[in-house]
Amino acid sequence: MISVVSSSSNSCSMLSTKKYDVFISYRGEDTRRNFTSHLYEALMQKEVETYKDEHIEKGDEISPALIKAIEDSHVSIVVFSENYASSKWCLCELIKILDCKKSLAQIVIPVFYNIDPSHVRKQTGSYEQTFVKHEGEPNCNKWKAALTEAANLAGWNSQNYR
Repeated sequence: MISVVSSSSNSCSMLSTKKYDVFISYRGEDTRRNFTSHLYEALMQKEVETYKDEHIEKGDEISPALIKAIEDSHVSIVVFSENYASSKWCLCELIKILDCKKSLAQIVIPVFYNIDPSHVRKQTGSYEQTFVKHEGEPNCNKWKAALTEAANLAGWNSQNYR
């Protein structure tokens, strides 16, 4: 939790109404056992209250509990990986995250894990192949717009770091 404490003798503390400091959006099969688990552990060691969905996602719609976790976070970190866009679940999560950016001033930080940011931004490479499979889906254009919007935000590219 984020707190503010007054330095006066009548110190009062004001706790944020948010439950999490950070929400991590990621494609489990790509990053769960490597990058995302290391990121989660590093944040928790720094006492950053972090939400990471541990359940294997099935179906097209994200659960109400996951929507609440996104809304209850100050920051969302979106870990784009080779197969992120192949998950309708991840794409719906991304739309919700960007909605929270607009309506709740949530900070969104994209991380490009072993993927060129331009592939996400322009839906080329593996993202282009994935969208051939998504063709005809009612949310297809929303997903593409969300990927472009998120990829245009300032973030981190793993190819620039060791």
